[in-house]
Amino acid sequence: MTIEKNKVVSVNYILTTFNNGSDEEILVEETSIDNPFVFLFGNGDLLEDFESALLGKSKGEKFDFRIGFEKGYGASFPDHIIDVPINAFKNEEGEIDQEMVVVGNYLPMHDQEGNRLQGLVVEITDDFVKMDFNHPLAGKNLHFTGEVLEVRPATLEELSHGHVHGPGGHHH
Repeated sequence: MTIEKNKVVSVNYILTTFNNGSDEEILVEETSIDNPFVFLFGNGDLLEDFESALLGKSKGEKFDFRIGFEKGYGASFPDHIIDVPINAFKNEEGEIDQEMVVVGNYLPMHDQEGNRLQGLVVEITDDFVKMDFNHPLAGKNLHFTGEVLEVRPATLEELSHGHVHGPGGHHH
């Protein structure tokens, strides 16, 4: 059976990016045979080029492909790095959670319209917390290597819900 629309696909992969234009690859994510990435193919939830690279492959086939940042998570925009007033992080006693508001941590935030965002703490001063709201992989070229572990037809329930059920998928 080959990978095509409305198939449940299970893959084991390694995702790396490149360090500032060099050939050095940095590990981003690694699945395993015991904990593979399982998804409903052709549902529009994944990067288009990720699915295109897997289209037509079968169980046991290996893959090795790259996705440029333009077709991945886009460019990193300087205007998505903003200074948030330090008071936004203070509790009623005027204190900041020193374990949570730390350079390198991602914090859940909301914009003015109430949309949820994840912001990376870049810098902390007495007056502000500099936060980067770009996607963590924005501006990064992606490199996927791996193997197709399983391909099966999606059930009617999976198709109607738009996601995989059972092992590796969603449980209701």
